[in-house]
This record gives sequence, structure tokens and C-alpha cells, in this order.
Amino acid sequence: MSGKDKISVFPSRMALTIMKARLKGAQKGHSLLKKKSDALTLRFRQILKKIVDTKVLMGDIMKDAAFSLAEAKFTSGDFSHTVLQNVNKAQIKVRSKKDNVAGVQLPVFESYRDGSDSYELTGLARGGQQIYRLKENYFKAVELLVELASLQTSFITLDEVIKITNRRVNAIEHVIIPRIERTLQYITTELDEREREEFFRLKKIQEKKKKIKAETEALIARRKIELAAQGVRTQEHASNILDDNEDEDLLFD
Repeated sequence: MSGKDKISVFPSRMALTIMKARLKGAQKGHSLLKKKSDALTLRFRQILKKIVDTKVLMGDIMKDAAFSLAEAKFTSGDFSHTVLQNVNKAQIKVRSKKDNVAGVQLPVFESYRDGSDSYELTGLARGGQQIYRLKENYFKAVELLVELASLQTSFITLDEVIKITNRRVNAIEHVIIPRIERTLQYITTELDEREREEFFRLKKIQEKKKKIKAETEALIARRKIELAAQGVRTQEHASNILDDNEDEDLLFD
């Protein structure tokens, strides 16, 4: 097993405990990131469907707006100079907010009308109904454009976040977790080998002690036999001076 296939650690019980905790953390992180990726993908598909529907609807609204413009020009004549003279501030404004999806902040744009209608009296002489219809159609077109911009911005943001999340999920699943598992296998193998070596060493020590004891007992027995052959009396056990046994009196002349 090469050094790149496992984490460089000293095989011990503490390292085994640490690696087990890291493996559990990696598995938990993989599970959470997988759920996050699934949630983002679901929202991504919903936004994609909304974008397609909004673009189809946008075509119809822009067609109606263009037709209303032609109809208003035909009825009221060229009123562009009147519109330019009355422009002082925007009637439709855009505000933004954040939408939290699985920890990802998505920008959301909303359009709203601010102030009174500056072209309220436009077309009073003739073509008022056509101009009113023209304004409403272009209001709808602008609102739909803002909604489409919000959806496309969220779409691009989600696309980048999903790619990053999937890369992290794949890295944990195919690199980090297998590496920790190989490290655990290496530590377990080394510890088992160390236990076998320790058991073998203790067994050899016991055998060595038994052999030395047998040789010592054989030597003592052989020595006793030699002393007995020479007529030397041997004591089985040496006397202890601290015993309470009475000694014979010694008489000095």
C-alpha cells in the first residue's frame, strides 16, 4: 500500500480511534452534502421549467404589446414627444431580496409601481383606450422581464453551486472515505501483527523459562547424586536462624 493510498499515521489504538471518528464524520458530511445536492437539483429543475414557461409567455406578451403600440399610433398618431416631455422618474422600480435554498442565497428581483401615472391624460382627445391598453401590456412585459431576469440569475447561481457540491460529494465518496478506510485497514493489520508478535514472544519466553528450570532441576538432582556417592549428607532445606527451634547447649570446659 503506497503512501498516497492511505493517511500517514503511526499505527496505534489512539490512531485507530481517531480514524474511526474521521470516517464517521466523512460519512455524515457525505450524507448531508448529498441531501443538499438533491435539494438544489430539485429547485434547479423547477426554475428551469419556470424559465421555459416564462419565455413562452414572454413571446405572447411582447406580441400583444407590439400590436397595441401599432394600434395606439394608428389611432392617436405619433405621441412619442408627449411621452418624452412627461418623463421625470421611473414608474416601475425593482427591488431585490434573498431566498435561502439549502444554505445557498439566491437573488430574487421584484418589480413594483412607484408614484402616480405621468401619462394619465395622454390620449384624452382620441385613442385613450388604445393607449391605456398599450401601457398595461408594456407593464406586464416589464414585470415579466424582471421575473425572467430573477429566474435566470438564480439558475446560473444554482448551476455553479450544484457543480461545486457534486465535486465535493464525489471527492468525499471516491477519495476521502476510501483513503480513511484503507488507513483503518492498515492500522488494524499492524495492530494484529503486533499482537501476534507479542503472543509469540511471550510464548518463547515461557518456553525458555521452562527449559532453564528443567536444566536447573536436572543439575541439582545430578549434584545430589554425586554428593550422595561421596558420602556427603545434604539437607533438603537450609535451617533458618530466625526459627523458634531450640538449639543444643554448648558446654565449654
